[in-house]
Amino acid sequence: MTADPLNAAVLDALRALDTPTICNALEIAAPHRRAYGYTTSPLVCPDPETVMVGYARTATIRAAAPSGRSGDADLAMRVGYYRHMAEGPRPSVTVIEDIDASPGYGAWWGEVNSSIHSGLGSLGVITNGSIRDLDDWAPGFGALAGSIGPSHAWVHVVEFAVPVTVHGMSVQPGDLIHADRHGAVVVPVDVAADVSAAAAKIAAAERVLIDAARSEDFSIDRLTALLDPKGDH
Repeated sequence: MTADPLNAAVLDALRALDTPTICNALEIAAPHRRAYGYTTSPLVCPDPETVMVGYARTATIRAAAPSGRSGDADLAMRVGYYRHMAEGPRPSVTVIEDIDASPGYGAWWGEVNSSIHSGLGSLGVITNGSIRDLDDWAPGFGALAGSIGPSHAWVHVVEFAVPVTVHGMSVQPGDLIHADRHGAVVVPVDVAADVSAAAAKIAAAERVLIDAARSEDFSIDRLTALLDPKGDH
């Protein structure tokens, strides 16, 4: 788990930005991260207003067949999993990798687990698996999921507090996550306080191009001049 949680002001500043802007800013703040650390395929987002900024709690699940464990072992695994969800810095974001051959065969997430996790301090879930019970979902609990489905089948936790990968994004327990309807990204904690300034710098540069493109006198010549202000063209 992350040893030193960031102060609330840094988290609030990150929450004010969307995930594409965070990714843009990381190209300046952590340029080596340009091509990894974020989701690379679409996720279902039932609530487009979803914004999550928190520390990852992780697990893997399966649903296509029973766990093969005894009832007592299943209970111990489930209690241990929930303890993991309750521990560590808050707010948290739950990141679950469905390791079935067909992810989403059964949903770990519905009315019950969205409510339990919300009560344990989680802002929401990011998973390649499925979710269900959308009409009875815990209020304000965010979700980015691989699919929506009707059944939980034999869903069970395989491991918790382990590295996971969801739609191309690799996550360690305790990683700082930013997520919204566009997807999710891991924000390195050592540059998290620099993200807002980097985002503002990029936004200012983009605004010049956007304003020009929306003006009545926009042309290819003006665009070329803006892209190459030294006239090297």
